Amino acid sequence: MARYVGPVCRLCRREEQKLFLKGDKCFTPKCPVENRNRPPGMHTNMRRRISDYGLRLREKQKARRMYGIFERQFRKYFTLATSRPGVTGTTLLQLLETRLDNVVYRLGFASSRAAARQIVRHGHFAVNGRKCDIPSALVGEGDVLGVLAKSRNNEYFKTAAERLSSVAVPAWLSLDQEKLEGKILSLPTRQEIDADLNEQLIVEYYSRR
Repeated sequence: MARYVGPVCRLCRREEQKLFLKGDKCFTPKCPVENRNRPPGMHTNMRRRISDYGLRLREKQKARRMYGIFERQFRKYFTLATSRPGVTGTTLLQLLETRLDNVVYRLGFASSRAAARQIVRHGHFAVNGRKCDIPSALVGEGDVLGVLAKSRNNEYFKTAAERLSSVAVPAWLSLDQEKLEGKILSLPTRQEIDADLNEQLIVEYYSRR
């Protein structure tokens, strides 16, 4: 299955809420969800009763689209979450939040997860002093990630450095604006994850058999 390359605003409209896939545009009146908050396609004004299965499916799809993950990889995260102690739904969200591309996004180095994934793939970041260009790499408590020295003169990071002061960094992360470095202080709790998701519905979707 190929990655979706169509208009990402259609995905937000399909879920009838903002998934923040378009970066800064999501915070402006130009966001289609603000003025066309209905599913794309014909006959979208028709009211249809959604089944319990459909409700769980939509929540799973919403999470996948929000974090930009394929189905096979998302299922692997769920399997990993079930093998760890604790609440499965919360553990699943912790795994998604501690992906390298998501942490780069949360620290404010990119305006969207897609942009964060791209700059990670281009080899601009190091984790604990070692270059890492794998967006799905999981980071843990105490890990330090930062922009490589050779990339700091890049025009993109010069612009990014100017806006870091206005970024609201989550409590489980710390940011050194001068060094362009971030540190994972702890794993995020459910209260510290602002994703508008009902993780229990996702757990029920994969546990239906």
